[in-house]
Amino acid sequence: MAAADSILEVEGVVTRFGDQTVHDGVSFTLKRGELVALIGGSGTGKSVLLREIVGLQRPTAGAIRLLGTDIWSASAAELAAVRRRFGMMFQDGALFSSLDVAHNVATPIIEQMDLEPDVLWPLVHLRIALAQLPPEAGAKMPSELSGGMRKRAAIARALALEPEIIFLDEPGSGLDPITARAFDKLMRFLVDDLGITVFVVTHDLDTLLTVTDRVIVLAKGKVLADGAVEEIMGVSDPWVQQYFSIRTMVGGGANNSHGT
Repeated sequence: MAAADSILEVEGVVTRFGDQTVHDGVSFTLKRGELVALIGGSGTGKSVLLREIVGLQRPTAGAIRLLGTDIWSASAAELAAVRRRFGMMFQDGALFSSLDVAHNVATPIIEQMDLEPDVLWPLVHLRIALAQLPPEAGAKMPSELSGGMRKRAAIARALALEPEIIFLDEPGSGLDPITARAFDKLMRFLVDDLGITVFVVTHDLDTLLTVTDRVIVLAKGKVLADGAVEEIMGVSDPWVQQYFSIRTMVGGGANNSHGT
């Protein structure tokens, strides 16, 4: 893969908590314009790895280069510059409960850019629209939103600074199937229409089977498999086979149509 195509490089990441080894040499690369899902059993450290990638938690060893910057050897100024170029949506959305949606979205813009109100607020409303929320959602408090709308509001905030890559931690968790599928289509919109790379931690089989370009499987501290979902389904590993057999038993199958 040419360096110009690479947006994230994870090399030999080791993570230990006392005597417990969670990651034992995790390596993979993401290229621009992909929608890549990270899956693995409970305790394989998916969310931990996500926090390490975005600079919230230091791995025990290894290197992580995000947007050309070595996250764990960068200066504070370099790290701040990288953080302006990616967006993050945590599992629960992590919206500021005391601010309405519009002010939640405005916060990173205000922190990073000196904009006049007549420029700031149209930009905020554009981000809300890109997250496929109705205009009136901007005036609502997070407590007034459904689970799906809260996650879209978190996406709007993640889009605030026009990121090149967005990280999503279990976006379908707690959503009903219809809302979860609508969120899948939103992820494809981010990739296909806005040109944003999306890296999503998920356990949702429908997401894997319909909208992802690649799936990375974590197991036993390493990357067990990395490829298109059809390739992953053919991996002769008991956990992988059990994972996808759930879908097979209900009459489903791989249909990677990108949600169209």
